Amino acid sequence: MCNEVKLKEWARGEVSRRKFGVLAGAAAVAACAPGEAEGEVAADRVMLDLTESSVSFETEDGTMDAFFVHPAEGPHPAVIFWPDIASIRESKRNMARRLAGEGYAVLVVNPYYRDVAGEQFADFAAWIEGGAFETVGPWREKLSSFAIKRDAQAIVAWLDEQEAVDSTRGIGSEGYCMGGPFTVYSVHAVPGRIKAAASFHGGGLVREDEESPHKLLAETQASYLFAIAQDDDAEAPGDKTALREATDAAGRSAEIEVYAGDHGWTVPDSPAYAKEAAEKAYAAKLELYRGAL
Repeated sequence: MCNEVKLKEWARGEVSRRKFGVLAGAAAVAACAPGEAEGEVAADRVMLDLTESSVSFETEDGTMDAFFVHPAEGPHPAVIFWPDIASIRESKRNMARRLAGEGYAVLVVNPYYRDVAGEQFADFAAWIEGGAFETVGPWREKLSSFAIKRDAQAIVAWLDEQEAVDSTRGIGSEGYCMGGPFTVYSVHAVPGRIKAAASFHGGGLVREDEESPHKLLAETQASYLFAIAQDDDAEAPGDKTALREATDAAGRSAEIEVYAGDHGWTVPDSPAYAKEAAEKAYAAKLELYRGAL
């Protein structure tokens, strides 16, 4: 889960802003690096020149803004990128750039567009110093499963109009922290187009209500990656079993694994960032997309 107690401990100084800066700076290099865990480019891999821009488009609920990055030439499969609780910032843009360099058209969306536009926090440290949960709480309250499904439909419609997007290929959806369940809502909303969903330390994937993501899997046509944080698994060890039972019952292909990293381990500006585990998760994501898109 996106643990409020844990983040408030960080805010009290267990992880100082100076240390945040060191973590974010060093890890951002790794996030942009085109190579393997050691930062070396594989012999059979060619990273592409990129084009990026800030974009916006209409949804049923207003004007969504986003960051769009893609190879400079040719159409490519699209990926919807749902950020974590601190939303769009350079760490997320760097992650999108790295994926785009692999041959994908990546759209990092602002889930809080109903209330605010653009970057609100430069990094996780700024998010904590800026009021953290108290600030984003009212924005998050509007992000019901139904709201995200409406957004996903608008996002797919916009992507399919872009020259950089190969609309004959499936779309991927990836999400971090609160964005984890948004990936499932997305494939549920547009099952004919979104063919892969990757959740990294996603919260709220297994719940009691009927809109729980694990209860929606049977009505989707996607392949899945559920990358679970080790501390999240310790708090809710039954979730991975529930996800496996649900994907098996739905007949959906799914990799479900607990990683050697705490909540936020894939995100370069998170104090939980763990490079080795993050690289493993990145490789699993690429394998998912190559097989499903």
